[in-house]
Amino acid sequence: MALNSDSGQYNKAISDELQESEFSFDKKEKGGANGLNNKGDGDDSKKWLFPFILVTSLFFFWGFVHNLDPILIPHLRKAFNLTDFESSLVDSAVFIAYFAMALPAGYIARKYGYKSGILIGLVLFGIGSILFVPAANSLQYVYFLGALFVIACGLTFLETAANPYVTVLGPPETATKRLNFAQSFNGLAAFIAPTFVGPMILSGKNYTEAEMASMPAIELNTYLASEAASVKMPYLILGIIIFIVAILVYFTRMPDIKEEDNDGANESSFSGALQSMKLRWGIVAQFFYVGAQVCVGSFFIKMATTTASLEEGTAAKYLGFFGLAFMLGRFAGTFLMQYIHPRKLLIIYTIINILLTILAITGTGIIVVYTLIAIAFFMSIMFPTIFSMGIDGLGNNTKIGSSLIVMSIVGGALLPPVLGVISDATGSIQMGYLVPLVCFSVILLFAFNGHKANKA
Repeated sequence: MALNSDSGQYNKAISDELQESEFSFDKKEKGGANGLNNKGDGDDSKKWLFPFILVTSLFFFWGFVHNLDPILIPHLRKAFNLTDFESSLVDSAVFIAYFAMALPAGYIARKYGYKSGILIGLVLFGIGSILFVPAANSLQYVYFLGALFVIACGLTFLETAANPYVTVLGPPETATKRLNFAQSFNGLAAFIAPTFVGPMILSGKNYTEAEMASMPAIELNTYLASEAASVKMPYLILGIIIFIVAILVYFTRMPDIKEEDNDGANESSFSGALQSMKLRWGIVAQFFYVGAQVCVGSFFIKMATTTASLEEGTAAKYLGFFGLAFMLGRFAGTFLMQYIHPRKLLIIYTIINILLTILAITGTGIIVVYTLIAIAFFMSIMFPTIFSMGIDGLGNNTKIGSSLIVMSIVGGALLPPVLGVISDATGSIQMGYLVPLVCFSVILLFAFNGHKANKA
């Protein structure tokens, strides 16, 4: 089904620059083809299909591991008797890696192509997952943080390569729609991870600090060891699956995009990329969006058990509905973009989330849990829409711009600890949700101003 005229022009603007002469296919990978959008080649769609399916599966896998973090946070808080601030370091370990590795990941993508970036990301992802086994054996919180950091380094390579790759792996006029579709599988993972894997990790045993202090040493050590060991099997299986996917990617002939050697003409550069007002706004907006998403999701179980007095296992099931709402929101957003300009839809969704966050802060009982689930639905389109708006019109600076936007994901490392500090200081997790309220307000400013034409 075709996009409406405004949305079609918007999506075409994103991809037109990507299809110009500054990009070409590696002929060895492509078998001598002239490019993705060679309309004279009737087999182009077949060449896109399996690589697109393979790359789209990556969105599921990194969504899956990200949505285990809200399970890990209460689990490790309990196992190591952590404060809200200390438990938020799970998010910090993950998202600091995005900041540290985004530029190297972007360099690999520019120098060696998207496939190389994806392979490196999968290997790091797999190694980090398997490191959960020695981390659990050590009974040291810091080793869990280290394993999460390695996983996140791999995810940085995957996201830096896969997000822009999806926008160019097909017709230009459906670039944003295609990216939202691929990102929808993050939502599927957000439902499956807490619903089916969460119960494998959460034991349901909850002891107060006083009860743990009164336990005999042998009983306490046995309890802590069993809590830590519950993460071994899920992450070991995940690591094995990721290595299998890496082997499939390695042996699959995938269209690859590299920068042409143009003797210095139209060279990509950070200064050139940052002349784009859209990119500058996109970096800021993505920083606050990821901060909001991580804050809302990571403290969901704490909010549910505190405001609605739910048991930990029941709260984890509601977290599955949180993920389901996120997935449905992605598919619904992809459908609505056929009729509503992506920027206008972003404005509508952001205003709704500002109102919902106010309700989450002031509400009581089960209504707070339902409000958080609704926030997930309306957050769903924000990452891919901000991403595609941010790289619009960058041309040969697209990969640099993608790296910078991925770097801004560090908001997921810096803002949850702020929420944790507010929660610990006030004794109210709801007051901590002032942080996502501020984040959604910044995204609304981006939606109103970030679309303005580049001034480069």
